[in-house]
Amino acid sequence: MRARGRFRCSRRGLLTAAAALPLTAAAGALAGDEAPRPPDGRRYFPRHGSYGHRTVSYDLRLDYDPGRAWLEGHARVQAVALEPAREVELDLARLKVRSAHFDGRPVEVRRRSGKLVLRAPRPLAGEQPFVLDIRYAGRPAPVASPFGGVGWDRTGDAHDGTLVASQPLGAPSWFPCNDRPDDKAAYTFAVTVPRGHDALANGTLLRRVSEGDRVRWTYHHPGPMATYLAAVYTGRFTHEERDGVRNAYPAHLADRARHDLARQPEMLRAFAGLFGPYPFDSYGAVVVDAELGAPVENQTLSVFGSNHIDGRRGWETLVAHEIAHQWYGNSVTLADWQHIWLNEGFATYAEWLWSEHLGEDDAHALARQAWHGLSAGRQNLRIADPGSGHLFDDRVYVRGACTLHALRTAVGDDRFFTVLRTWHAAHRGGNADTCAFLAHAERVTGRELGPLLRPWLFEKRLPDLPDRDPDG
Repeated sequence: MRARGRFRCSRRGLLTAAAALPLTAAAGALAGDEAPRPPDGRRYFPRHGSYGHRTVSYDLRLDYDPGRAWLEGHARVQAVALEPAREVELDLARLKVRSAHFDGRPVEVRRRSGKLVLRAPRPLAGEQPFVLDIRYAGRPAPVASPFGGVGWDRTGDAHDGTLVASQPLGAPSWFPCNDRPDDKAAYTFAVTVPRGHDALANGTLLRRVSEGDRVRWTYHHPGPMATYLAAVYTGRFTHEERDGVRNAYPAHLADRARHDLARQPEMLRAFAGLFGPYPFDSYGAVVVDAELGAPVENQTLSVFGSNHIDGRRGWETLVAHEIAHQWYGNSVTLADWQHIWLNEGFATYAEWLWSEHLGEDDAHALARQAWHGLSAGRQNLRIADPGSGHLFDDRVYVRGACTLHALRTAVGDDRFFTVLRTWHAAHRGGNADTCAFLAHAERVTGRELGPLLRPWLFEKRLPDLPDRDPDG
């Protein structure tokens, strides 16, 4: 008999021994879209983010000089206090604050433990709205993480372009924010760059206004969006739109990129049929003039490196992967980083579904292949809590996809895809965790799934993959 413990489910900081109960018994405590507050010591990156407030919107006015790599920023943050307080904390790395206003009144800003601390002119009550205006400047650069530098970076041979790839900790490299994945908000970006340069950001382009030798590009995205998914790209791009999908790429990569990204509209249609309606106001991709370790699923506007464009669709599985993240990862966002398999396992499984859609290898064949690769490697990782240094371990991706395939083989296609569609529908625009998914799958299928799914998620040893057809 397998051990069924070794994990904890949290809600507002309270530990629930849900592993020791049938999953349906834990469902009541985990229902709803409200993001859990992890207990002390459980968050992977406890220095990022504050639980003193929730953010309603970010209005970011950015003026970028590529010659000096200099950013002038003005962030207007609308938020609501979650509890009585005299101070508000935000995350901002390196950049210098020039002035700050709290509800229209000037306030001093202090740095404490790597955070900005703004003292309210008068005490805040719980559920009290407030507005911060922060002007700041400097040369933004990636911030350190266990996975190398993340956040704002420069691109191109002349280093006159920029990109943002913030997952998981890079958002404070370019704007003051509450850097928690479960604090989601609406965004407006007004980005000013020299004439001849372009600016792109999440959401929909509202206007483009010339101001002498500079141009201001304004985008709005109602979101809601986590800070790590917010992005701005600047540089010289060729812009194209196909079937409502907007793409941008350097001119010298245009022919290859046009071919490699041509099936995005078909992917969106296919995934909408499997996962439910596309959740946002726009979609597109940016190819930057730099090599990236991996593409990034920034919300509504994925980013690919020049090394992911070969003119032969050699990286098309990654195009499908980043599109699938718009449902799983961006719309339904992890409550905290230990649940990253809910992002990456789902998106990896979408790669296999895209292969099925094309009439190539089916998901069962790809799962068997993946399982054999996993069985030949080390089995020392629990993918539902891999540790902060292993968020992007290949096993989180591949074993997460195998977990979903094991569920599919057990319940059949009709129930499996009903689970996926209703999971997104139930948590669209919100946050969720592993325990909530397991409880959801049990409710939808009417089956006790703990004995099947717990070993895949909470044990190190690799379970056997059911060897039968998904429709069997």
